[in-house]
This record gives sequence, C-alpha cells and structure tokens, in this order.
Amino acid sequence: MKTIGIIGGMGPLATAHIYRKIVMKTEADLDQEHIHIIIDSNTSIPDRTRSILGTGESPLEELVKSAKMLERAGADFLIMCCNTAHYYHQAIADEVEIPFLNILEETVRFIEKKHGKDAVVGLLATDGSLRTGIFDEYFRQAGIRIVKPVRTQKYVMDYVYDSLKKNRFEEGRDKFMEAVEELRAEGAKVFLLGCTELSIANDMFGFGEEFVDPVDVLADRAIEFAGGTVRKL
Repeated sequence: MKTIGIIGGMGPLATAHIYRKIVMKTEADLDQEHIHIIIDSNTSIPDRTRSILGTGESPLEELVKSAKMLERAGADFLIMCCNTAHYYHQAIADEVEIPFLNILEETVRFIEKKHGKDAVVGLLATDGSLRTGIFDEYFRQAGIRIVKPVRTQKYVMDYVYDSLKKNRFEEGRDKFMEAVEELRAEGAKVFLLGCTELSIANDMFGFGEEFVDPVDVLADRAIEFAGGTVRKL
C-alpha cells in the first residue's frame, strides 16, 4: 500500500485525531495490514486565520517545509486535516512531486453524493475560512447553496479558540449551538464542521447525523487512496 504523509501540528490534538481515525477505520487484523503513515506535527506553523486576516505571519514556509520533509521521508501522497490551511493548498502542492489530497474538494464531493445538489449547507468554520471563501468555489461548482453565521459567528470562533484549542471542551458549546440554530433558520439541513477542532468536539458529543465531518471524509479517502479498505464502524 501507499504511504500517507500527514502535515500536522494544526493543532497537535487534531493531528492525533486524524491519525486515530485512519487506524480505527482501516480494515486490518494485524499490525502489518495497517497503512504506513508518516506524521510531521509541526507546531511551528503560524496560525492560519491570523495570517489570512492580516494580523500574523504567513504559515506557507513552514507548510512547504513539512510537505518536502514528508516527501523525502518516503510519503507517496499528502493529507492535511486543517481546513483553513487549505487556503495554501495549491502553493504547497506546487512544491512537491507527490499527490496532495484536498479535504475541501473531497468533502463537497461527499455532500453532493450523499445529500444531493438541493442540500442547503450551513458552514461552521473559522473567520479565516469564511473571509477567504475557500469552501465557496467548490460548492459553487457543485451547484450547492451554502449559508454562514452572521450574528453568531463570534460564538464559533470563541468555541474553537477559547474552548477547544485549550482543551476546555464543555465551555462554549451552548453558544456554538446557537450558531447552528441561526443556520437552520436560514434553511440549512446539513451542517459542515469546517474546522478540525469541531471534528474533535463532534466525536466527543455526537452533534448528530445532519453534521458532516471533513476529517471523517478525508480519513476514508486517504485509506482508499493508499490502497486499503475502509472498515464500516
């Protein structure tokens, strides 16, 4: 099977999260039947949202450094579970010779297949992801309408940065759900957890079947791309 290279460290728990998902979801009876995975948990990568909003340094140099290191180490393809960092996806891909799966593209394809083009998707993501519209073009190409929080976007950011990134998982959850209700009032039937920390919270609390977790989607796709079989959990 192909070797997976994970550009990680955004954050460290999110990196462990996707690694665990890949292991748990791979059909294997022995250690030797699992996929070879190389991880660079590069905690020197600057904050992606601050960079995109113009209040912090660019993470691109460190992202490219991780990608090249993983390629030299023997990775056959790359993945990265930080949604916001995909703002730099093409710039990173241009610097390596191996394939680089795109979590945004894979997630929109999954939603289109499972929920159809008539689905209205509520996007729960960081200010950086919303400001750049990195999801928007993929949904536009698929012909799927998305809605975003306005009044309650601050609650999403607070939940990610003040609660989840600080391992305070219970704090801010009620306010976060107010953002979900705002999107529901705008017609959303499907809710996209467009930040890896929200994926971690979803595994802990089980937000519901109407929530789509891009980390789950990417884990499944990475297993298949590597030549493995996805175990139905």
